Amino acid sequence: MSKISILIAEDQALIREGLKTMLHLQPDFEVVATAENGEQALHLVRTHQPRLVLLDIQMPVLNGIETVKRIKGEYPDILVIMLTTFMDEAYIIDSLAHGASGFLLKDLPVQRLMTSVREAIRGELMLPSIVAAALARKLQKLQAHAEHPLSCPEIDLSMRELEVARRMAQFKNNRQIAGELFISEGTVKNYVSVIYSKIGVSDRMKAVRFLKNLLEGEADV
Repeated sequence: MSKISILIAEDQALIREGLKTMLHLQPDFEVVATAENGEQALHLVRTHQPRLVLLDIQMPVLNGIETVKRIKGEYPDILVIMLTTFMDEAYIIDSLAHGASGFLLKDLPVQRLMTSVREAIRGELMLPSIVAAALARKLQKLQAHAEHPLSCPEIDLSMRELEVARRMAQFKNNRQIAGELFISEGTVKNYVSVIYSKIGVSDRMKAVRFLKNLLEGEADV
């Protein structure tokens, strides 16, 4: 029986190697490569063309959203399951829109993780209950937004991105934002990059001015 080839893309070495070890113990799985960032994952996908990619949402160099978009653009038959430790509705929507076959929480019990991977290979959409709940919340927000549009509807920030954006508009730096939100500076940097992308700027001061005007405008709605 031929084994299912799997590529793991995860920037945390401990999680990456742990997944590799667990999958190697399964008689029907074979980990053909591992990557620590999205750009490396793309290169290895082109080299190995695995059946399945386990892809972390937040990675350096190239994040998981852009990586799944490019993988599915080049290899639509390759399955991609997103790995995550937190629920961000915008990331869920974006990942599924770009062709992801579902989500897996990194803290799933080993047996459940293996079962979920096999279900995905059979063509089942992987949405743990907590992910499905986050998706439902996002759909509710979209419905409410359709009924009561804001002044700038094309800027769709998640709740966490909005928290970061509000502090950016107050001229706070990444370290200050990280301290207030109890997250790492690296995580703040990732959020800032996503915000830049959504509002179409690449300069901090331009972003601050834009967000300040946007948030002040929303306060008047």
